[in-house]
Amino acid sequence: MGENMSGLESVPSAYLSIGFLTVLGIIMPLTNFLITWVVRPRVDPARPHITRSYLLEGYERDHSLYPRRLTTFECGSEPVGDAMIQFHFQYYWYAIIFLVFDVAFMFLVLGGMVASDATSTAGGDVEGAKSALTLLGIFFAIMSLGVWYVFRKRGRIYI
Repeated sequence: MGENMSGLESVPSAYLSIGFLTVLGIIMPLTNFLITWVVRPRVDPARPHITRSYLLEGYERDHSLYPRRLTTFECGSEPVGDAMIQFHFQYYWYAIIFLVFDVAFMFLVLGGMVASDATSTAGGDVEGAKSALTLLGIFFAIMSLGVWYVFRKRGRIYI
């Protein structure tokens, strides 16, 4: 009776490996965060220009020689102007359209591969492949119609 159930022994080992990888994936970042929290230098609240390490007693560094370390900078230069700028939503809209078409082409390629695989055998289901490709064409046409409608508005997208 044990010989007939040879496939059942592999199921717990598959779940065990997935569980092990999940636990490992959780423990590794947490360990990194804890080690960094213990080792990193801390700012002394009484003297904000001094950092000291709790792990290495007596290790103190005075940062008062570097007054720019507390300032905001971009690429080594002082920022000019306000950080709040007016940004048009249409740029996000183009990115969203790109992502939609990226996913759509993934489905189109998958559908083409399935249709090709269905017709590659000697007695392949040609009619089923034709209907699947027709459905994919309709799907692509509806998406193209939506993009045509968006581009027809010419930036008049109201939120």
